Amino acid sequence: MSATSVPGSTPEPTSVVTRFAPSPTGFLHLGGARTALFNWLFARHNGGQFLLRIEDTDRARSTQPAIDAILVGMRWLGLDWDGDAVFQFARSDRHAEVAHAMVANGHAYRCWMTQAEIAAQREAAQAAKKPLRIRSPWRDRTDGPADQPFVVRLRAPQEGSVTIEDQVQGAVTVQNAELDDLVLLRSDGTPTYMLAVVVDDHDMGVTHVIRGDDHLNNAFRQLPIYRTNGWPEPVYAHIPLIHGSDGAKLSKRHGAVGIEAYRDELGILPEALDNYLLRLGWGHGDAEIIARDEAVKWFDLAAVGKSPSRFDLKKLEHLNGLYIREADDARLAKLVAARMTGADEARLTAAMPALKPRAANLNELADGAQFLIATRPLTIDEAAAPLLAGDAPAILAEVHAALDALDGWDTDGIEAAVRRVADARGLKLGQVAQPLRAALTGRRTSPGIFDVVALLGREESLGRIADRMAS
Repeated sequence: MSATSVPGSTPEPTSVVTRFAPSPTGFLHLGGARTALFNWLFARHNGGQFLLRIEDTDRARSTQPAIDAILVGMRWLGLDWDGDAVFQFARSDRHAEVAHAMVANGHAYRCWMTQAEIAAQREAAQAAKKPLRIRSPWRDRTDGPADQPFVVRLRAPQEGSVTIEDQVQGAVTVQNAELDDLVLLRSDGTPTYMLAVVVDDHDMGVTHVIRGDDHLNNAFRQLPIYRTNGWPEPVYAHIPLIHGSDGAKLSKRHGAVGIEAYRDELGILPEALDNYLLRLGWGHGDAEIIARDEAVKWFDLAAVGKSPSRFDLKKLEHLNGLYIREADDARLAKLVAARMTGADEARLTAAMPALKPRAANLNELADGAQFLIATRPLTIDEAAAPLLAGDAPAILAEVHAALDALDGWDTDGIEAAVRRVADARGLKLGQVAQPLRAALTGRRTSPGIFDVVALLGREESLGRIADRMAS
């Protein structure tokens, strides 16, 4: 039986099996994407398996669009999983089976506590300024009303302590008296998240649970389920959360949006986001640009830091710009063409060497390429209009004549022709290039002006210049 099989019996041991288990109550966010990446890298580094489980037991909040977004986001980031995705809700009968077996062997019990009784314990805990620890009067009773609904609770140990040798946090100890008898089955017979996670991790053969440190307390509550069933315990690694650049918990104002927003709205490349997420809490010496094969080779849990990482959009965009400059021109052209109306991919591909050095994201690439599809007469930006005043029309007329006289149409010949005009007028090159740029692009800034002229071609360039030169 492979580790991806989940029929409900102990799977055959494998070296390393990790999993990513998102809840489809929202889209795939930065923290979840980094957790998935770390699990994927650890499995691939160790020659193991990386599994995907959709924890959709919250039926009221789980949505198909969220499931789709998670799957698409994972694929976009290149985080392929082994086998089919497992849907937790479909395994509810298996979860309940385990809970009933735990009742039968005395490791869990039926509880008929009322909401009023639970509320009273909550109020007492608040008055004593202590955390709520449910103490059920039914823990050691078996005379409950058979015709009344009940929940099934774990009979958690109440004495001693438990220590987790966490691969990131180190040794962490909790007194068992601090833990309560968590609910395994609700009064309608449906399993809770806490039970389902343990059963699924066991049945899927998960050996290493790598997740956010906000789940560290859950580990202590879940361990008794492993132990009472005689199941092998996973190795835990709880990674710190991602904070905003100001050190506060990451929120929408910091950029805590779905992964699709980084792809669609911000124009980030997947390899850049992967690299950035990898460096949020993990490092390998001074390496900043880390290729996927290097990440697989180098990744280990020992290099994951204990402190929260800080997300910085400017650093992400800087890194993205580096990846854009190394990216294949045809690939970038295809991505940019999707952001423009009427763009020609072949022309964009030819323009990429001139466009890439100036862009930090795909939006800037598309914006920089707008001059290629602009129609005559060009709309001149307010900032560029002054460049076409004064002597500019006369200068443009001389540039037009010099370019029109060229036999070929390449950047070297174009530059030489423009320089001759500047020299003849006793001007610096910029004093000629600036009105030329405004005439050709309608803007003050653009790729190199000689590249612009070459990319537009003879007819279009001369036509745009003619629109702005003296008659």
